[in-house]
Amino acid sequence: MNDWIPRIPVGSWVSDAVDWISVNLRFLLDFFKGTGIWLNDLVTTVLLTPPPLVMIVIFAVLAWLVRSWRLAVGVVITFLLILSMNQWTQSMQTLSLVLIATLTAVIIAVPLGIWAARNDTVSAFLKPILDLMQSLPAMVYLVPAILFFSIGVVPGLFSTIVFSLPPAVRLTELGIRSVDKETVEAAESFGATDWEILRGVQLPLAIPSIMAGINQVIMLALSMAVIAGLVGSDGLGKEVVAALGTVNVGRGAEAGLAIVFLAIYLDRLTAALGTPDKFNSSLLAKWKSAREKAKKKESAALAA
Repeated sequence: MNDWIPRIPVGSWVSDAVDWISVNLRFLLDFFKGTGIWLNDLVTTVLLTPPPLVMIVIFAVLAWLVRSWRLAVGVVITFLLILSMNQWTQSMQTLSLVLIATLTAVIIAVPLGIWAARNDTVSAFLKPILDLMQSLPAMVYLVPAILFFSIGVVPGLFSTIVFSLPPAVRLTELGIRSVDKETVEAAESFGATDWEILRGVQLPLAIPSIMAGINQVIMLALSMAVIAGLVGSDGLGKEVVAALGTVNVGRGAEAGLAIVFLAIYLDRLTAALGTPDKFNSSLLAKWKSAREKAKKKESAALAA
């Protein structure tokens, strides 16, 4: 029907490229696979070694430390519910995957975002790549991931990192570019180098935007939990896949609720880290306030 339009074998080119990487970069892929498995086992062991009640207290203290006692109470209630649904081990396995994927994505994304903010050519080059990464269906990433790393946690990690990385790059670039030019010019007038301006002016002022990017990375990583379960990653995603295979509504509901509770906790935590001044009831805010009052008293005593 469309004989007059020549067939462009894009699929064959991609397949050939994946095959070439699988054969010629096998040593590198094996290194990434071994490192991914080791990291996942390490973080999972750290999260599962203490008793669940101890971990719940730690999570609650973190919530109170950076946000409020209300969030801490909510964490205790929801995480006890996860424990009562027998989803604790799977939740910690999913949290391990999310933490590793988020840390890896941030390590890659923040430098890229800074580079793009300081170089228009790099920004123009990265934009279509980031658009492609965000627009491709998440399931598409699983095909090369399985060919590269076989079945297990590493394909899930690979797919999660690729899918969740773009927002961090974009929001880091936006945060750096949004810094007031007059502030940067004032730093330059005092003889500050580019590195000093970046470290002392641009990055501190861009922290809310960067943390918003990290927040988005975490949310996207959690949304990939089920897809990671399709390729053998342990955790709540695997529970959802098993519930789907057996049409077990109750099992799927429990795993889904556990994912929701983890998502809410991580969302509130990272949002508070990005804008700590908004949460006066946090332990950090109270400690900071008490420290400032003590300094004022010392100053008044010295003046007297």
